[in-house]
Amino acid sequence: MTDIRQLSTADEDFQEQLDALLAWESVSDTAVNETVNQIIEAIRADGDQALLEFTNRFDGWQAQAPSDLEIPLSRLQLAWDSIPAAQQQALEIATQRIRAYAEHQRMEPWSYTEADGTLLGQQVTPLDRVGLYVPGGKAAYPSSVLMNAIPAKVAGVPELIMVVPTPHGELNELVLAAAHISGVDRVFAVGGAQAVAALAYGTESVPSVDKIVGPGNIYVATAKRAVFGQVGIDMVAGPSEILVVCDGQTDPDWIAMDLFSQAEHDEDAQSILICPNAAYLEQVKSSIDKLLPTMERQEIIATALRIRGALIQVNDIDEAVEVANFIAPEHLELSVQDPQTMAKQIRHAGAIFMGRYTAEAMGDYCAGPNHVLPTSRTARFSSPLGVYDFQKRSSLILASPEGAASMAQTASVLARGEGLTAHARSAEYRNKPE
Repeated sequence: MTDIRQLSTADEDFQEQLDALLAWESVSDTAVNETVNQIIEAIRADGDQALLEFTNRFDGWQAQAPSDLEIPLSRLQLAWDSIPAAQQQALEIATQRIRAYAEHQRMEPWSYTEADGTLLGQQVTPLDRVGLYVPGGKAAYPSSVLMNAIPAKVAGVPELIMVVPTPHGELNELVLAAAHISGVDRVFAVGGAQAVAALAYGTESVPSVDKIVGPGNIYVATAKRAVFGQVGIDMVAGPSEILVVCDGQTDPDWIAMDLFSQAEHDEDAQSILICPNAAYLEQVKSSIDKLLPTMERQEIIATALRIRGALIQVNDIDEAVEVANFIAPEHLELSVQDPQTMAKQIRHAGAIFMGRYTAEAMGDYCAGPNHVLPTSRTARFSSPLGVYDFQKRSSLILASPEGAASMAQTASVLARGEGLTAHARSAEYRNKPE
C-alpha cells in the first residue's frame, strides 16, 4: 500500500498539518553558500582560466582552451538534422504553440496627450542580452530551452546566450536541437555556479548578460540568488508541485497519473488532491497502488508521495477553492464539471488547467503557456515567466510650456516642503513666460 497522508478540513489541527505539509526551506546551507561564493570570486578574478578549471573538475572532461567551451551553431544544426523526424515534428509543433501564445503577451508602447499639450506615456524595449541556463547530461530538458528562449526572442532580445553542462563531454542532441529551433545565438558547454558567475560578470569568452533565466540544481539556484542585483533573474524555484481539485467524477486512474506526473520529478516534489468525496479519495488511493508498480520512476514517486503528498477531504467544492487559494500551487488542475466558473474564484496559482481532459503534462511541453512557474506559495505575488520578463518599461514625459507652468507650481510646493530647494528652483525656472 502506498504511504500517502490523508487529511480532512474537519480535523481540529488541519491548518497546522497543512502548514507542515507545505513548508519548504529552500535556503542553501552554509557549505553550499561558501562553495558558490568561492566559485563566483574565482570567475571574477580569473575569468576563462577559472571557468576551464571548474568545468574540467566538475564535469569530468578536459577542455584545453577557452574556445573548447563554445559549441558552434553548426553543431546545433547537426543535432537538428540528426534527431528522428518524430522529435523534429514535436519540437516544431511545441515551438509554434509557445510562440503563438507569447505573441499575445508582448507589451506595446503607449502614450496620451493632455489638454495643455503635455505628453505622457511608456516606452517598451527588450533586454540587450539574456543568459539561459539549461541542465545538461542525461537530466536534460529541451522543453525548458523552448519555454525560456522563445519568449525572449518574441520580446526582441537580440542576443541569447545558452549555457549547458556536458558531463564527461556528453552532448544532449535534443537540447541542442531545441536551441537551434528556438533561435539561441551562442552556446557554451559550462554549467553549475561557474556558468552563472560567467554570465553575470563576463569572462574573456563568455559575455556578461542583463538577466539569467532557467532551472538548475541547488548550486545554480544559490548562485542566481548571489548574483541578483548585478543581473536580473527569473526566480529561485523550489520543487515542482501539482494540486488537483476534483469533484469525484473523473476517472481515478487519470488523477493518480496526474499526481505521479509531478512526483516523478524528484523526491521533494509535491502532489496534492482535494475532493469532498471520501469514497473517491479511496478510489484514487487504490489507483495509486495499482499504477505505481508500472512506473519507471516508482521509487522516486513513492518517496515524494510519502514525504510531501496528500489526499485532502473538504466539506464541499467551495471549501476546496479556499484551500487551493491558501496553497497557491504552481500547477492547479480543476477537474470539475464547470472549471471556467471555478477558475474565476482562484486568486493564487501559477497555471490553471481547466477540465477533465487538460492534463498538466500538456502545459509542460506544448499547450503554449510557459511552464516556468512560481513555486512554494510564491504564486501569491508572482507570475509565470513570459515575454514581459524580457522587456523593460521606460516612462515618457514631454511637458508643454503650459503643462510645465502648471506642474512647476505643484512641484515647487512639494519640493520646498521636503527641504529640497534645488528641486524647487529647477521646476520654477520652467514657470516663466517665454
